[in-house]
Order: sequence, then structure tokens, then C-alpha cells
Amino acid sequence: MATHTDQKLELLKRTPLLSGLGRKEMEAVGMLVDEVDVPAGRVLMREGDPGREFFVLVDGSVGIDRGGMRVRTLAPGDFFGEIALLSEGPRTATATADSPTRLLVLGHREFHSLMDQFPAIRTCVLEALASRIRNLEPEAAH
Repeated sequence: MATHTDQKLELLKRTPLLSGLGRKEMEAVGMLVDEVDVPAGRVLMREGDPGREFFVLVDGSVGIDRGGMRVRTLAPGDFFGEIALLSEGPRTATATADSPTRLLVLGHREFHSLMDQFPAIRTCVLEALASRIRNLEPEAAH
């Protein structure tokens, strides 16, 4: 029978953000993340609030709203919450579980530790951040 640690490593391996990591690196990430199940309707972060966590969506779907309008729906493998952690500023959107959802959650310190230890993950997060900024500010010159 698989241990909880093995199950967590399986979840991590299925996450595109982390899929390039070897077993030893994956175990290090596993020590940093918490696995959390939330019901449909749970607000995971609210626009304007301070950001303290980074989320990787494992199962379910999460809606992202800005100014009360849906801007996108995230699917398993997507991640969110990095903007406030990188900018040390308030959340730029509200995230709500659209269905029962399983997440991997990293606190502020753990997120920065992950970024420092694994340059490939940092690159992936920063590329996604650049893409999101373009989508958030289409009128801005880039």
C-alpha cells in the first residue's frame, strides 16, 4: 500500500510545473508543500488582500475573477498566487474553487525557497507571470 508521501510525490509528478524534477528534488518539494482539499465555493484568495500562499491545482477547477468579472478558469496543472508573492503586493485577483478541489499550497517562505533551489521552476513561474501581465494589461506597451 502506498504511503501518504508516495501519493504526494505522485501528485507532484503530475504537475507540469514540477514534472522536470528528479526524485530527490521532488522529495525536497514534497517537504515544502501542503496538500489541501477544499469544497466548491471556497474563496482561496481575495483581490486586494495580502498574498501569503502559492497554489498548484491538482484536481478540480478554480475560477479567477478581477473586479467581479471572470477572467479565466484554471484546470489541474495550473498554478496561481505567484504575483502577490513576487511583488510583495496585494492579490491581483480573487480565486474561488468552482468544484471540490485538491491543491498543493506553498507558504511565502517555502515558495521563495523553491524558487531559489530550482531554477527551472523559477523560469516556469516567471514565464507564466510575464504572460499574465500581458493579459492583465493589454493596453500597456510591452
